[in-house]
Amino acid sequence: MSVALHRCRAAHPEDPTPCGGPVVVTVLDARGAGADGCEHHAARLLASLHRGRVCGLPHAAPGTAIRVFKTADGIRPFCWLDGPRTESSQLSHRENRAR
Repeated sequence: MSVALHRCRAAHPEDPTPCGGPVVVTVLDARGAGADGCEHHAARLLASLHRGRVCGLPHAAPGTAIRVFKTADGIRPFCWLDGPRTESSQLSHRENRAR
């Protein structure tokens, strides 16, 4: 019998990684729709959004949203996908700035 593990709402269904701690931030897309998540999945989601934002939840430690934002800067969008990734839309924000 398979037991589904609970993951935060920021975890993409195709991302195989487990949560990296408690739910501490909300990631918002350009239209303001959001998903609460752990730092790990929030950074991966933020890296995959165009014009996304992150906000710390009231119980989060100071600096949590900044940490997620900085982590997302170096993560490629949909980083769990395999294959060559050379288009600017497939690179991290940091890689695009270095080009």
